[in-house]
Formats: sequence, structure tokens, C-alpha cells
Amino acid sequence: MEKGYVSMFLLLIVISCALAKDAGKKDSKDTTVKPKLPQTLSRGWGDQLIWTQTYEEALFRAKHSQKPLMIIHHLEDCPHSQALKKVFAEHKDIQKLAEKFILLNLVYETTDKNLAPDGQYVPRVLFIDPSLTVRADITGRYSNRLYAYEPSDISLLYSNMQKALKLLKTEL
Repeated sequence: MEKGYVSMFLLLIVISCALAKDAGKKDSKDTTVKPKLPQTLSRGWGDQLIWTQTYEEALFRAKHSQKPLMIIHHLEDCPHSQALKKVFAEHKDIQKLAEKFILLNLVYETTDKNLAPDGQYVPRVLFIDPSLTVRADITGRYSNRLYAYEPSDISLLYSNMQKALKLLKTEL
């Protein structure tokens, strides 16, 4: 009988040690895995800027605040979009000027065909005035993709942002 108790006791010790060893491994793995940061509405285009969540919200805010809306269509896995995003986010003057806009970046197409006047390509940047009119006169440098910008076009994008603000003051 004593041998039975001793055997049971030793078995419990062995099991406890094994479980404690496994628990220790799990704890050490948890501390080495870095938590993934939550995705913000900026998606890397300027974390300090205020971004709208939906197209409908952006239109509402543009109309009621009397600010122009700047919509950036892009894809997360597109190298052209990533390159433009990097330059846009690092350009201090653009980041400062962007504060005067209602901002929206979309990784999906909307049902509004006015947002793809010459096709659904990325990256493309469109400006919409507070009267909810797409500014077809504010374009990039390409004739076949009017609203496309590349990293080398960042100064043109900046001047187009200024133009959108200037037209707002003279036309409304």
C-alpha cells in the first residue's frame, strides 16, 4: 500500500514538473512575440492627420465644413501606391497643407462612377469641392491616367492641393 502511495506521489511530481516546464515555454514565447499595432484610418499616409472612415462621411464633412475633399485611391500591395505613400507621408509641406482638407484614402472602389472618370487605376488622387463636384480640372501629368501621381510628381501634387484650396476661395 505504501508503495502505491509513493508511486502515485512520484507520478504527480513528474506530471507537475512536465506541466510547469510547458507553461514556462509558453510564457517565454508570449514575451518574444511583438503585438501587431492596430490599423489606423491613415494607413500610413499621415498618422497625425484626421482621416474619414467612409466616402459618405467624407462627402458630408466636406459639404458641412466647406473644405475640399482629397481622395486617395490606393492598394496596400501595390508598389506604386506604397512609393507614393512614403513620399506623401514624409513631405512636411504636404502634411501641413493636408490639414486644410477633408481626407479619405480608399483601398476599395466606391459605387460612385464620378470617382473613376478615366478608369480604376491606383494610385490616383481626386479633389472634390464642398459643392460635391469632382474637380476634373485638377489633374496629374499623364494624359492616359489623369489623376495618377508618382513619387517624382510630389511637387505637382502639392501645387494641385494649393490649387484646390485657391479655387475654393475664388469660386464659392
